[in-house]
Amino acid sequence: MTEYPPTAALPPATAAKKPGTLWQVVAWSAWDWGGAAFNAVMTTFIFTALYLTTDAFGGAKHATAVLGYTLSVSGLAIALLAPVAGQRTDHSGRRKLWLGINTLLVALLTGACFFVQPHESFLLLGCILIAAGTVFFEIAGVSYNAMLLQISTKHSIGKISGFGWAAGYLGGIVALLIVFYTLIKPDVGIFGITSADGMTYRAVAVFSAIWIIIFSIPVLLAIPESTVNPDMPRVGFFRSYLELWRTIKRLAKTSRHTLFFLISSAIFRDGLAAIFTFGAVVAVGSFGFKTGDVLIFAIAGNVVAAIGALSAGFFDDKFGPKSVIVVSLIGLLGSGTALLFLHGKTAFWVFGLILTLFVGPAQASARAYIARLAPEGQEGELFGLYATTGRAASFIAPGLFALFISIFDSQRWGILGILVVLLAGLLLLLPVKAPPHAGAVGH
Repeated sequence: MTEYPPTAALPPATAAKKPGTLWQVVAWSAWDWGGAAFNAVMTTFIFTALYLTTDAFGGAKHATAVLGYTLSVSGLAIALLAPVAGQRTDHSGRRKLWLGINTLLVALLTGACFFVQPHESFLLLGCILIAAGTVFFEIAGVSYNAMLLQISTKHSIGKISGFGWAAGYLGGIVALLIVFYTLIKPDVGIFGITSADGMTYRAVAVFSAIWIIIFSIPVLLAIPESTVNPDMPRVGFFRSYLELWRTIKRLAKTSRHTLFFLISSAIFRDGLAAIFTFGAVVAVGSFGFKTGDVLIFAIAGNVVAAIGALSAGFFDDKFGPKSVIVVSLIGLLGSGTALLFLHGKTAFWVFGLILTLFVGPAQASARAYIARLAPEGQEGELFGLYATTGRAASFIAPGLFALFISIFDSQRWGILGILVVLLAGLLLLLPVKAPPHAGAVGH
């Protein structure tokens, strides 16, 4: 069995090359900043937590379960589409073009949430729009993550990946503050918008769509289009799955630990995604948080998560991404277990913030981990596999979250489902060999 390549034979994507300019790094990170409107505002703290999973849509327990099952279906769709999308962008040399197209689709689906009126009959529509937006957001993320290798070197992959995640968290803070003080807090918000007929939260969807579009523009201007890999002939859509299968078999023979990492990260990243999807929902439904509480916690949590992501970049380049991920998962399991058994707002504030501290490093280092392994010209394909393996398992955490709620007839016990997924991911990661990194080779 062939392991990771030795330091002298690092793949071209991580070999010494000219680093990206400061403008390119900032422009690339702006996409993460813009994406916060979908992640933080729509799917985590505002639209789903304070609107779509409330009594207006048939009760928190029912609406949360429907959202969980719908997101499970979207995960299966991502698993089928992401690797082929990444592979085809490698073949065509149109990575930037497809990033723009898929990001636009995310914005349009987000804006369409304006039509979700506060009635149970609109619950499925709202869940489908959020789920479809998640599909295209993840597919766009394949191209976006592959661009990391266009602006980084083996010395800076961890730092730039962490900077991108931090930008996303900080962008979430700004977007949440704007939404709260212009739409949610005032009795009469900007443009005379009130809470009648759910218009406050429906307007949030329009704001989020505009935010996504504006901050996706810099990366499209600053990063050059990817080059066509002449060794990878263009193939049809269905033939792409045959090529994908050949890639998986090749990894199993020549770089088995890469495949092992893809599998283990699929599990723990599903748990990380569930924390963001259901965290605010649990805060409202099980810990008594009100609208203002959610926003304040969201701001504090994003600040802490940004600090965690930035620090992860330093530790990643120094000690390697695996060490950062293992420590982060242990921290998540400890703080999540505390939230399962403790009650009250204070408990959620303390252990919820500890939880957010470890989420950022796990996300940033997982991306840096796979970036260190991506051969030049096949970045999209490997990140497509990264997205696919992650989403191939993405029905597990939402499904277990919904299942434990149904079994114990309590929203709080959904936390147990997330913890099971995080623990499984950690146990699968422990035997995986860490990839080469700058700190390990004396640079």
